[in-house]
Amino acid sequence: MALDSYIHFHQAPKGAAPVVFTFHGTGGDEHQFPGLVKQILPEAGIVSPRGDVSEYGAARFFKRTGEGVYDMADLAQRTAKMAAFIRAHKAANPERPIYGLGYSNGANILASVLFEAPDLFDRAVLMHPLIPFDPPSQPGLGALSALVTAGQRDPICPLPLTERLTAYLKAQGASVETFLHPGGHEVQQGEIEAIAAFLQKA
Repeated sequence: MALDSYIHFHQAPKGAAPVVFTFHGTGGDEHQFPGLVKQILPEAGIVSPRGDVSEYGAARFFKRTGEGVYDMADLAQRTAKMAAFIRAHKAANPERPIYGLGYSNGANILASVLFEAPDLFDRAVLMHPLIPFDPPSQPGLGALSALVTAGQRDPICPLPLTERLTAYLKAQGASVETFLHPGGHEVQQGEIEAIAAFLQKA
């Protein structure tokens, strides 16, 4: 079943709280971000899948052939699988806001799902994403609220590509906020505060 197509962490929501999907970075796992979500939204439901691609033992969500070079056929296949997983959990939580939060490789699979199935998410946090290709036009993104965060000196996700992604999302009609810190690929405290403010908005 699509509900169990990934090994994942799951926590049921309380009251009218949203369900937050979290997507780890390369080498992370399903436990990387649930603690952060619990701090920001204590009553939220959490669904946190573990990437099912192994790169020299490090978990990822899709294959690549080199640093910043994606196996696009594999990405398409993994995106479809992830979208089905998310859709099944969304269906199990009807009438509930659905948020997504991904870091690095996790931000990339989240972005890829948004390009294909923007109806799945109400809000999305893309932390240090790297989208080295031109996504297709997607008018469905017009209903999305997104926060894109990045390091101005990130050697893995160059700032011009972050800016290109934000411009793309805005061009599709999405409501986009950005947070930049002066460092690299690491997550800094100001970034966490910006994410908290974004996810806690009424």
